[in-house]
Amino acid sequence: MTDQLNNNDQALDNYQNQNNEKVDVRELLGVLLDNKWLIITVVIIAVIIGLAKALLSTPIYKADAMLQVEESSQPLGALEPMEALLGAKVPIEAEISILKSRKVLGAAVKSLNMEITAEAKYFPVLGQAVARSFQLRNKDKISSPLFGYSENAWGGEEIKIETFNVPFDWIGKPFILIAGKKGLYKVFDENNQFVADGRVGYQVSKKIKGKDTEFRLFVSLLKARPDTSFIVSRRSHMDAIEEINENFTVSEKGKGTGIISITLESESPDLAMKILNEIANIYVRLNVEQKSAEAQNTLEFLDKQLPMIKNQLDAATTALNEYRLQKGSVDLKIETQGILEGVVQKRTEMTLLQQKRDELRRSFTSSHPSVVAIDKQINRLDVQMRKDSKAITELPETQQVILRLSRDVQVNSELYTTLLNHLQTIKVAKAGTVGDVRIIDHAVEPKLPIKPIKPLIVVVSFILGVLLGVAIAFIRKAMRRGIEDPDIIERHLNIPVYATVPHSSFQKKSNKLQSKNKQFTNSFSILAIDNNEDLAIESLRSLRTTLHFAFLEAKNNIIMITGPSPGIGKTFISTNLAFVLASSDKKILLIDADLRKGFINKSLGVERENGLSGLITQKIKTADAIRTIETPEGSIDFIPTGDLPPNPSELLLHERFASLLEGFSKEYDQIIIDSPPVLAVTDACIIGRLASATLMVIKSGEHTLRELEQSAKRLKQNNVEVKGIVFNDVTLGTSGYSNYIYQYDYK
Repeated sequence: MTDQLNNNDQALDNYQNQNNEKVDVRELLGVLLDNKWLIITVVIIAVIIGLAKALLSTPIYKADAMLQVEESSQPLGALEPMEALLGAKVPIEAEISILKSRKVLGAAVKSLNMEITAEAKYFPVLGQAVARSFQLRNKDKISSPLFGYSENAWGGEEIKIETFNVPFDWIGKPFILIAGKKGLYKVFDENNQFVADGRVGYQVSKKIKGKDTEFRLFVSLLKARPDTSFIVSRRSHMDAIEEINENFTVSEKGKGTGIISITLESESPDLAMKILNEIANIYVRLNVEQKSAEAQNTLEFLDKQLPMIKNQLDAATTALNEYRLQKGSVDLKIETQGILEGVVQKRTEMTLLQQKRDELRRSFTSSHPSVVAIDKQINRLDVQMRKDSKAITELPETQQVILRLSRDVQVNSELYTTLLNHLQTIKVAKAGTVGDVRIIDHAVEPKLPIKPIKPLIVVVSFILGVLLGVAIAFIRKAMRRGIEDPDIIERHLNIPVYATVPHSSFQKKSNKLQSKNKQFTNSFSILAIDNNEDLAIESLRSLRTTLHFAFLEAKNNIIMITGPSPGIGKTFISTNLAFVLASSDKKILLIDADLRKGFINKSLGVERENGLSGLITQKIKTADAIRTIETPEGSIDFIPTGDLPPNPSELLLHERFASLLEGFSKEYDQIIIDSPPVLAVTDACIIGRLASATLMVIKSGEHTLRELEQSAKRLKQNNVEVKGIVFNDVTLGTSGYSNYIYQYDYK
């Protein structure tokens, strides 16, 4: 038997998989329509969350500024060595890195005192939004406390702290500053321990026991109601820099333009503007200082070289004069003078190149292209100077000495004059040093926040709500293992489906109205009476026709209606089928044989007492048990359960029950018996042997194939044949029997 059940389950899975491979758009739309209220609810919740996010989120403002990085400018008349040092163009990526460096951002932190944080303590979730709304409507006013929370800020509060020094191990810890009257305040630590008190405009200094650093606080502005709390903290220098860096962006506007755009996002538009302008000013100032420092280095180099050359000039001049006095006046020939001029020129160039090389070596290695180029020039001059030296050796000795001494004087004289001129030029240039960076656009205070973008948040939340609602609807459908297609039942149980009863929205509304009325009334709601044009009633009329042909060879006119489990609409089918049969001028008897939980009497508005249990035990007469229910469409006779007995099964097994049904069968055209569920108790098996037709009610999507097989098997074991199945509470899709479930119980 277990193998057979497993095979059936496998067959069901294969059948469902085959159906799933065929995507039916109308079926998908059916799932969405059946779950429309679930989807609408999810969308509403998502939109509400989105609105709350849009309204309660703190607005973020964005300030921007623009800088221009030009090619390095040179002081007028600068030395070639300085041109080599200052003339190299710095890549724009390097400038961007400098802007984001700790040197620039750290200077801005120090300048704006951003290591100190102070903000009002707001009511959770709603506080900041309420405060912002108040400040937009009321300038220079302070809001009254709401909900009695006077310690929270509600709008208009303001604090400014100039100095806040704490011991090292207190850095980063929050302190609570509570405003008092007339500018007084008190400070407590995070454990609510008193630290200090003071007055606005006066510095507080207090020695903390066990701490080396003194606690100092200077509050320059405190605008708040008494008892309003502020959260004050001193954070580390690196934390302040990191906060700026997280919201600070630097980019080049266009490749190779040299235009740098800097932006900063902040909750405060004024603070964003101040920080950006301070960063831009610091960056420009550092650039100018760098250029000035480079000029200063050149001046220091020249200051060292000039005294040395001056001494060499003085020594050369003295030696030449002494030699002339010793030998007398000696005139140089025109040819010798030409050699002297060439030697002086080359010697001067050689000295300047060597100085240039020495200066370059302070910044570059010997393999640098600039150093290598100078070395090549020095080598060429050295070769030429050797040729001149050879020519000099061919002159008379007196001419040679005079030439050598004159050369030294003229070389040192020209070199000294050149360096002295450069020194004066660089001093003038340093005094008017101009950097390579200039500010094109200063930051201005932004008026509108860039986020949250409220319409976008609402639209996105709506879309997410729709997607989530649809996903939940399909997940619910995928998780349901109940049978939704009657064809599966007919294929595997070999039992015909007599009727498919669609879900009735009208009945659902009627049940809700009845459930609100706690007191018992004589009014009742039967779908066949209140709305006989409903599709569910049309399906029962079809069932009536089917039953007509099924009873042509029946042993009696008794119909038992049962089901696998409670809550499947079995009572709904029994009651309405009775009225549908009665509308065709037939005499109908409806018996509530569920002696455990039957309650058809509530739907019909009659008392439970004096019913079936009393008839079986012969405590009452038949006339006392039968209630006639009159309606415009026709009338039926009804026998309620009577007093619920302790032994329902034994009572139904009594021969008196069989004789009662035999007698009623002769008096009525048809008898409908509402019995308990098959799998719950054995009562249905007892009643079914006395009926000629047994209908099993199945709620769409509620039962597995194994549960239905067990129900049919139990009835068959007790010689009860299931004539047909009523497929209840479905929504017929246009793709045949593609049914979608509503979880409503008509009982």
